[in-house]
Amino acid sequence: MEWSIQEIARSAGTTSRTLRHYDAVGLLPPTRIGGNGYRYYDEQSLVRLQRILLLRELGLGLPMIAEVLDGQRDGVAALETHLALLEQQRQRIGRQIDSVRATVAKLKGGEQLMVEEVFDGFDHTQYQEEVTRRWGAEAYRTGDEWWRSLSAAEKEAHQQEQRDIATAFAAARGAGHSAGSDEAQAVTQRLHAWLRPAVRSVSKGYFAGLGQLYVDDPRYGAYDEQHGSGTAEYIRDAMRIYAERNLTD
Repeated sequence: MEWSIQEIARSAGTTSRTLRHYDAVGLLPPTRIGGNGYRYYDEQSLVRLQRILLLRELGLGLPMIAEVLDGQRDGVAALETHLALLEQQRQRIGRQIDSVRATVAKLKGGEQLMVEEVFDGFDHTQYQEEVTRRWGAEAYRTGDEWWRSLSAAEKEAHQQEQRDIATAFAAARGAGHSAGSDEAQAVTQRLHAWLRPAVRSVSKGYFAGLGQLYVDDPRYGAYDEQHGSGTAEYIRDAMRIYAERNLTD
């Protein structure tokens, strides 16, 4: 039995674009390609995709996932490993729930908060390996120190600004403004300013390279899902233009 790329994407809660990207990087080739050019996947491909998605949920980058999959040929043993990791993840989320519940209860009761309780189960270092691999240990250290210095309210405000920027990009595109227009570039300037506190110095190559991730990295496919197909490419183009006009290496 086999399924089309659209069926797999819909069932897995992902996108056809993501599956094509997995094929392009050698992570999940289709079982066959029909005469009409459509990709089809069999049961073995489904199991492999499940393993890929599980590892993505655990924060692994695609190169690391490829190494894991290549190193574990026994599918059952690999799934047992994933199951153990998911159990750990469930325990961590359970600790987070308990932590937030305890914080709410203490705030309502006027009790003294304990730092260990407030932050139990929270781990912002899950992307350390990927950031270090892409941009170096110093980039991770700088961002980590900055993030730790923020209050909970400041962290939420920073994340909300990111969401607002994505919405502004979609609005500019929906209004027919080109990626190089004043309207789109004003939004891109907000994105550049949003990045600076974490990385301090944003070079032309860094900013343009980050823009390319909006297209190359499947995690950024959410921009298309939330704001319409083509949004990721629009953001990439706007960032490249901004980098060429305003930044230096």
